[in-house]
Amino acid sequence: MKKYFLVGLVLTLMLVAVNMGVLAKKDQIVIGLSMDNLRLERWQHDRDIFIKRAEELGAKVLVQSANSDDMLQLSQAENLITQGIDVLVIVPHNGKVMGSIVEEAHRNGVKVLAYDRLLMDCEVDYYISFDNVKVGELQAQYLVNKRPTGNYFLLGGSPTDNNAKLFREGQMNVLRPYIEKGDIKIVGDQWAKDWLPQEAMKIIENALTANNNNIDVIVASNDSTAGGAIEALAEQNLDGKVLVSGQDADLAACQRIVEGTQAMTVYKPIRELATVAAEIAVAMAKGEEIVTNGVVFNGLIEVPSILLTPIPVDKDNILDTVIKDGFHTLEEVYKNVPKEKWPK
Repeated sequence: MKKYFLVGLVLTLMLVAVNMGVLAKKDQIVIGLSMDNLRLERWQHDRDIFIKRAEELGAKVLVQSANSDDMLQLSQAENLITQGIDVLVIVPHNGKVMGSIVEEAHRNGVKVLAYDRLLMDCEVDYYISFDNVKVGELQAQYLVNKRPTGNYFLLGGSPTDNNAKLFREGQMNVLRPYIEKGDIKIVGDQWAKDWLPQEAMKIIENALTANNNNIDVIVASNDSTAGGAIEALAEQNLDGKVLVSGQDADLAACQRIVEGTQAMTVYKPIRELATVAAEIAVAMAKGEEIVTNGVVFNGLIEVPSILLTPIPVDKDNILDTVIKDGFHTLEEVYKNVPKEKWPK
């Protein structure tokens, strides 16, 4: 009898242990991270830093990447919701399309954080990004400081990305007075599908042909489009002669800056963005108060927002920003520059 009692006690304790394990698993915060794509270098940084910080805080992160396919991203987000996530963090390919997932998330008790790109026409809970109008202003101000007159070509980003429109708004805030005075002439204005460098390259090839190579400045809204533009310029031996802006401080762009073919980039400290986003997502799951520092209108509501500060970078301050932060190493950035020309 005593033997059967002991067996029963052991079985009971095992069942309790299993049940406690299930509860512990269920009690863990689970965050769904729905990403537009992971083709661009910067989004790989965002994903890795976000996951690392979330896991440090005891959360689990489920990641889906949609390869810039709107319907696939919607389907992936729905799938994340059905997996019982607590918070859905979205980097949308198309902010208008992905805005439709917010209502479904809320019906299932899932809170939504828009990451870097705003979700439009919906009641998204929070938005975290950089001041994207400021990004455009920094790009244009740098260019007009260097070349206040001449032929400018506006090379926008993806037309489905609300950020691309905010960058252009900022650029025009600076450029408009120069255009109205006649100091700057806009000789072209096009948008590169999905921010793809090959799209940007084709656009600039055609622009150079249409303008007999008479372009002084290309206002490129990010580093991938800048890279495509510079490839087109190189075919005409104009790389390094035409000023080209950028954004994201991609490694290839930083290399181009120190080599002299790209004028500048806008560094958005991704480590800060992704780290703070992970902390906010965990706080949202716990129902804690979120401290914001602004609002951004998404077509329906003023979305409570956390807006971080971007930094303009050129060859003069790349050492004190991108390299000092450990975003890229000195060796990586200067690998194509003779060693005697490296900063001491």
